[in-house]
Amino acid sequence: MKQVQETDSHIGPYLNLYQVHSATFDSGILTNTQVHEALHKCRVEKGWKLGLSMSGPNQDEIIREALKINVGDEQSTTATPSTTKQKHTRLFDSVQCTYNILEQRPSLALMEAHNAGMDIIIKEGLANGRALLYPKLAEMARRVGCSTDALALGAILAQPFQPRVLSGAVTKEQLRSNLDALSVAEKLMGTEEGKEVLKELMDECKMESEEYWKERSALKW
Repeated sequence: MKQVQETDSHIGPYLNLYQVHSATFDSGILTNTQVHEALHKCRVEKGWKLGLSMSGPNQDEIIREALKINVGDEQSTTATPSTTKQKHTRLFDSVQCTYNILEQRPSLALMEAHNAGMDIIIKEGLANGRALLYPKLAEMARRVGCSTDALALGAILAQPFQPRVLSGAVTKEQLRSNLDALSVAEKLMGTEEGKEVLKELMDECKMESEEYWKERSALKW
């Protein structure tokens, strides 16, 4: 695998997670067993964890399909030939997914992945800035006493699938504000008022997934 070799030559000693970018049903990554075995070989030989990222309204379906992918380990050397069994392990250790106060469709699948032991990484936590335009977010931020970005990211951190959330900040000021999401998430999870704010925010800002991605595709980058 050319990309694996290039990655290893440049940053191999510093790498602990190797992710397949933008997994789809059409790309073949979910069904190509040769690729699965090659990725598993990387994990065995290099000690890398394996993950995949995704986008689009069917993220939940991709996550569930990824959960089904298992690869075979070495056969047990302690068993007799007649009882030798092939051990299997799940191929992917983590998933990187778009999730925010607007796009919530993947939540159940992310919970399933978390329960299966996968690491959850969330991208586009501010919906490319669109979440910050919602009046309900500003209203709830005033109630909590924080910035809108800290509340939007804190609402993700407060989800039961215990995600890591990518910031996306491009300035020091944005980063400082984003980091307030850690304390905001504690309020949302740890107080009755916080739990009420979280529920109201998620209920009233949620979009239909297809509409969310239609709007996203129309953005000017």
